[in-house]
Amino acid sequence: MRDSSTSKDCRAGSAADDLTTDGLTTDDLTTDDDLTTVARVIRARRSIRHYRPDPIPVAVLDELTGLALQAPSSFNLQARSLVTVTSPAGLRALTEATGGQPHPQEAPVMLVFVAESAAHQEDRGDIWETAQAGGAWSEAFAAASPEHARLFNEDLRARGLAREYAVKDAMIAASFLMIAAEAAGLATSPMNGWDEDAVKRAIGVGGRDDLHIALLMPLGHPAETRAHPGRRERALTCFSETFGRR
Repeated sequence: MRDSSTSKDCRAGSAADDLTTDGLTTDDLTTDDDLTTVARVIRARRSIRHYRPDPIPVAVLDELTGLALQAPSSFNLQARSLVTVTSPAGLRALTEATGGQPHPQEAPVMLVFVAESAAHQEDRGDIWETAQAGGAWSEAFAAASPEHARLFNEDLRARGLAREYAVKDAMIAASFLMIAAEAAGLATSPMNGWDEDAVKRAIGVGGRDDLHIALLMPLGHPAETRAHPGRRERALTCFSETFGRR
């Protein structure tokens, strides 16, 4: 049974709830077209295993991957890359790397999200220049950022966390793409059950210890309809101030 002392931070779970975060009511949400659209898209998204072979137009694929790369990243290093695989040979290699799962056999596009744990060691001057030229960063902030990023990431490496942090950034980008794909009427599925070394070989980075496979994701028109499997009661997974506090 839901605790009657549940805070407003965790009381809102669906469109039927009375409150949402920041004190907004559902009436407020329905007058905000952008938020209403995003909420609808998120709630409609399902993980699809079977796909029609219909190709994805290049312009659509470019738009979706571009939106994925709008995702935020630590120090704005953008230490994640996205490989689109559409060739028969590439899809066969990913089929083998995933143990014969149906996704790469059926979907016209496979997306491989790559985490780059050594990005701070590379010349990323274009990042600092772009941020400064656009007015997002001051000259002083842009000048200091490379060293700050280096120190932060070297500390992560010393503590064995470099891969973990890079994968986080790649997963944020993957989440952006899943939502954008749903909005475009396309299906995706974040895949498990693949051999990382085999995936690396398939995309041409075999033996690269500085690159890590964060996620594989098929993209295409769904050949099946899946019902929402449901989520746990909100009070069991959303807490206020401390873990477990409702």
